[in-house]
Amino acid sequence: MDNQQSSNQHTIKDPVTISGVGLHTGAHVNMTLKPATPGYGIKFQRVDLPGQPVVKADVDYVVDTSRSTTLEHNGARVSTIEHIMAALVGTGVDNVHIEIDGPEIPIMDGSSYPFIQKIEEAGIAEQDAKKIWYTIDTNISFYDDKKNVEMVALPAVDYRITCMIDFNSPILGTQHANLNSLQDFKQEVAPCRTFVFLHELEYLISNNLIKGGDINNAIVIVDKAVSEEQLGHLAKVFNREHISVAQREGILNNIQLHFPNEPARHKLLDIVGDLALVGVPIKAHIIANRPGHASNVEFARKIKQYIKKNKHIKDMPVYDPSKPAVFDVPRIERTLPHRFPMLLVDKIIDLTDTQVVGIKNVTFNEPFFQGHFPSNPVMPGVLQVEALAQCGGILALSTVPDPHNYDTYFIKIDNCKFKQKVVPGDTMILKMELLSPIRRGIVEMRGTVFVGNKVVTEGDLTAQIIKTRES
Repeated sequence: MDNQQSSNQHTIKDPVTISGVGLHTGAHVNMTLKPATPGYGIKFQRVDLPGQPVVKADVDYVVDTSRSTTLEHNGARVSTIEHIMAALVGTGVDNVHIEIDGPEIPIMDGSSYPFIQKIEEAGIAEQDAKKIWYTIDTNISFYDDKKNVEMVALPAVDYRITCMIDFNSPILGTQHANLNSLQDFKQEVAPCRTFVFLHELEYLISNNLIKGGDINNAIVIVDKAVSEEQLGHLAKVFNREHISVAQREGILNNIQLHFPNEPARHKLLDIVGDLALVGVPIKAHIIANRPGHASNVEFARKIKQYIKKNKHIKDMPVYDPSKPAVFDVPRIERTLPHRFPMLLVDKIIDLTDTQVVGIKNVTFNEPFFQGHFPSNPVMPGVLQVEALAQCGGILALSTVPDPHNYDTYFIKIDNCKFKQKVVPGDTMILKMELLSPIRRGIVEMRGTVFVGNKVVTEGDLTAQIIKTRES
């Protein structure tokens, strides 16, 4: 299986160092990619600063998108991160620690390809941890009417991108590019270099904003007539004997394009790098019209916000009442000591080594409704937690060969929250997940109660398995 679509996380096998010049700062930097543990993500460490601060590659830490994407946190500032981020996504690398001794990622040739070559030189290692993709289940849209930028994420079975650009330029024209699979990124997108219009280049040069700029690390699109005097000035700036313009293509110094639509493909590359800052690999079809770093980052924020708000839906168990139960009530009674009216689980619909899912149908006939808000029946929160605890007992006792000789006693409840009330007619879906392996009979679990597609109760419960009877 290609590791971009693998079910497991990946890191690099060996450290690898990349050296070069930052496009905007002109600073010569050394950047070393190092293997990282599962779940680490991508983090940059400024080893040249006091305390060697670290900043995570996350949209929450983006502080500037004026000419590239810049992160800053804890005193660590790293700019032009989009090309290395795109390379990591394109090679399927999830976890890597990046040490850098300067403020900006080296520009190399203006594409992601040199980074991919170095990553492949280091080797890619599969890790013993699942890679959790978030599948977008509804349209997520972003629109900037001032810049006439439109971006949308559509539900899809994989990660795809369609990018369209229109700079109202007779030289560049209208272009579009597609990435149908991350497996195609290396060949179809990674070699595509950044581009700049000549009038923008002149402004950047005059304001000393591209100290590391060179005609070898960007495509310069000539969008106006250029005099010999201007060409002579550019040759001096870039330390060249001669610079010319290919009039037919309108490209400075006759640089050959890798693809006829290389600028559109580079804009797509930037989308891959910037959207990686969502922090979660996503499955969606991204359609972008006239994107830039600012819009990419705002769109990434919107996607992250949606995922954060709706993540519980992804984790919510599916309950089909027509399917047979894993445990019915008689089977539950053979495992748990509880009986009416304190048996609060009607059936178990899923049971694995690490999680259990139970069902509790709440009716008006529950005995506790006689005295608990009798004119406005609400299920007591402590009984919701008790229902979770009973499900957790079934999960815990499933690990011993003779569960009828053991009981589980809950010894701690942390972080318990009641978010919605539970009333007669509700069907509670009770989910308990192991937070860590069971050791010395101590069971740490995360409990969640769902009603419909809402989380109504959640908390961390710790229990102890104790033998109470002899065989």
